[in-house]
Amino acid sequence: MNYEWDFGFLWQYSRLIGVGIGYTIGFTILTALAGLTLGCGIAIARLANARFVVVPLVGLVEIFRCTPVLVQLVWCYYALPILIGVQLSPAAAAFITLTLYGGSFYAEIIRGGIVSIDTGQWDAGRALGMRRADLMKRIIMPQAFKRMVPPLVNQTILQLKNTSLLSVLAVPDLLYQGQLITSATYRPLETYTMIAVIYFVILFPLTRLAHALERRLATA
Repeated sequence: MNYEWDFGFLWQYSRLIGVGIGYTIGFTILTALAGLTLGCGIAIARLANARFVVVPLVGLVEIFRCTPVLVQLVWCYYALPILIGVQLSPAAAAFITLTLYGGSFYAEIIRGGIVSIDTGQWDAGRALGMRRADLMKRIIMPQAFKRMVPPLVNQTILQLKNTSLLSVLAVPDLLYQGQLITSATYRPLETYTMIAVIYFVILFPLTRLAHALERRLATA
């Protein structure tokens, strides 16, 4: 096979590539922040041990943890509007799906970090007369946070990877722009190689950060 590589033509599509990178990073940041907020709320609510609250939340979390993101995206865009009577834009459907998906995993990470703290810490705080809010703020969360950080970073990395699925809804992320370039140039090898390299350049520092945090917190 004597294929002649030529990446030069990609320069004329730099604007499309830039827009795709912007959408990819933007969706990652927005859905990670929204998912983290949602996950924190779900985790705290589940710790209340009120059955009428816990059961629906467990159901919500397990639905999103146990079904593929691609199926969730398609369902949210095509099926959810039928139920609520409101047509969603591709970007809105993508945001809702990735937020709920990420929030479900963030919730379990946060809840797991909190319940991993020895019960003796709780008992000691109560013995000192501390209220639950103060106990969480001063004793439990500082210890739990150290255990949460590495998996939270890893989940955020997965959030970025999942943005590559947004192209099925025609959200102009990096992969979707690559599809447009390929259809215009008929050179998929260079185009998708370039996309893979961009993802690697973005993700590799984040994975190193996650490993560094794990090592640092393990010795703290």
